[in-house]
Amino acid sequence: MNIENKIENKFEPRVIGFCNWIGLVSLVKKEVGRFLNVYMQTIIAPIITMVLFFAVFALSLHQHTDDIAHDAALRFLAPGLLMMTMIQNGFANSSSSLMIAKLQGNIVDILMPPLAPWELLAGMLIGALFRCFLIGVLGVIVLSLFVTLPFHSVATIFWFGLLGNMILTLLGIMTGIWAENFDKMTTISNFIVTPLTFLSGTFYSIASLPPVWQKAALFNPFFYMIDGFRAGFTGVAETNLLTGSMVLCTLCVLLILATWTMWRTGYKTKS
Repeated sequence: MNIENKIENKFEPRVIGFCNWIGLVSLVKKEVGRFLNVYMQTIIAPIITMVLFFAVFALSLHQHTDDIAHDAALRFLAPGLLMMTMIQNGFANSSSSLMIAKLQGNIVDILMPPLAPWELLAGMLIGALFRCFLIGVLGVIVLSLFVTLPFHSVATIFWFGLLGNMILTLLGIMTGIWAENFDKMTTISNFIVTPLTFLSGTFYSIASLPPVWQKAALFNPFFYMIDGFRAGFTGVAETNLLTGSMVLCTLCVLLILATWTMWRTGYKTKS
């Protein structure tokens, strides 16, 4: 083997099987490092916002309910608030990462390495999910200081938490690729993500709604995220968990295919 071949092999990316593991791990580290460098904004601030929401509702409920109903209401409220915080930050992490890279002109640092479209997708997805996981763990610890959280099924909590955060992260990636500026990105956040989250049963049971609106809620995928995640804590679901799981799995697969296609074709990234 001559010197040229030795040099070429030395700098050749380590591709094991069908995956460039060094490139994938490096992308994940980049995404995780990006939000950890500003942890006060990306981790601590969402936790504080969640606690403020919880405190306001706890005070209001305490004035209008007895102690037993008050405690039950807080146990119902806490998982919904936690899930809402996680999915909103999953969307914000992936969308802002791409938007900042595009505006600063360093998105080439993501596109130039020998990474396949699915590796780009996986790296950004894992990085955002890690942020959601940190917020989820810290959120449980903080909320446990105010209310006793039952853990009926850890597997259900994990499953619906994973599906919900994957869906919002994928939507965030699509938004980051599609949007040309922060105005367009916040349009998706303000007029799609936030309204669907608040109308998903985060703060109330859909059984309290008129029949027409109860049926309308079933067309909101955010409802299945919140309901399934909450059922993992309380053991009580407002709809069939299998149905909710199938809806979320289908949506997740569709978003994965759509996002992978955007990366593969270079939509608004290579043109």
